[in-house]
Amino acid sequence: MNRVKKAGLAALACGALTLSVTAPADAAGADRPRFGDVQKALAELAASPEVLGAIGAVYVDGKKVGKGSAGTRLLDGGGKIPAGARFRAGSQTKVMTQVIIMKLVTEDKLSLDDKLSDLLPEVAEKDLVERADEITVEQMIHHTSGIPNWFTPELIDYLDFTTYLPPMELVRRSRTVERKQEPGEKFSYSNTNYYLLGLIIEKLTKHSVAAEFDKRIFDPLDMNDSYLPVKFPGGIKGPHGHSYYPDEDGKLVDVDRFNMSYGYAAGGVISTTDDLSAFHRALAGDLLTEEEKDALNAGRPAPPPSEQPSGKGACGGEYGVVAGSAPSFKAQTFGSKSTGVQFVVSATLATAHSDSAVEPLIRKAAEAILCPEK
Repeated sequence: MNRVKKAGLAALACGALTLSVTAPADAAGADRPRFGDVQKALAELAASPEVLGAIGAVYVDGKKVGKGSAGTRLLDGGGKIPAGARFRAGSQTKVMTQVIIMKLVTEDKLSLDDKLSDLLPEVAEKDLVERADEITVEQMIHHTSGIPNWFTPELIDYLDFTTYLPPMELVRRSRTVERKQEPGEKFSYSNTNYYLLGLIIEKLTKHSVAAEFDKRIFDPLDMNDSYLPVKFPGGIKGPHGHSYYPDEDGKLVDVDRFNMSYGYAAGGVISTTDDLSAFHRALAGDLLTEEEKDALNAGRPAPPPSEQPSGKGACGGEYGVVAGSAPSFKAQTFGSKSTGVQFVVSATLATAHSDSAVEPLIRKAAEAILCPEK
């Protein structure tokens, strides 16, 4: 474990304030908050014109104590989304990628201060990543590498369901975006970091990222409904909610076949409320050793104001949140470390402005359930 001690590792995902947002209650008799009506809160969320459907569930120490479903599966109806349906977890995937990287560090297959150019020489040889010889694994996990984010409207087409783009191609596209900081200088969110981490996982293990997720996370935690798509275009299995995105004429297009190229180790996992509850609970437990957790938290940079608990979490920061999103969906896991309470929610959307329009609505629903008296 010597290499773990070389450097700290941050736990910053999109909206992730801590590596885990929930932990077991301190004692069996610990006070529990009084929950609001889950179904009512989700119905109010789905009543928004930006939201097509919403499902969610509340858990106490891993036991489901409430669930709901509101809105419709499709734009023109199709019934409600089953409360146990699968959905896209988005950037909650990044936290899982961090776990795998940490295990590889423990296995002495890499170090947190290893340079990108040493692990993936081709990115330097082909000039795919500027200053690759200075960027470390730790910086990529911290989002402090300064590598530009390829996930921008200029570089992707949400309505292209036929063109598969390999991870390295998206890394290459990020090279066309201006670099705005020194390696290690500050936090700057970039999905490109996690595409590179996924490529590193595959090179070191000789397995796909999907296979490593199965082996190290899904199978051990009995997350039987979770998977990382490997067959293009990477649709969601079973009944589920569809999302919509406007085309250039403003007409809403069904993006259920969301191009899996835009997921991978940065945001590709498909899961359920039960499975995400199990993952975050295990993460607060023994999925990582204490030494691994210390390394993951050591030296973590302070998040920008928009990522602070009071801004991204719920109930004045009492509940932290790990979030995942794209312009067609949003999934969030809220949790309290002191009570072991979680609220996992997924919303399918009909808007191009998911963060600004929908995030406050999801927070409002979470607070109506988790702290109804505030």
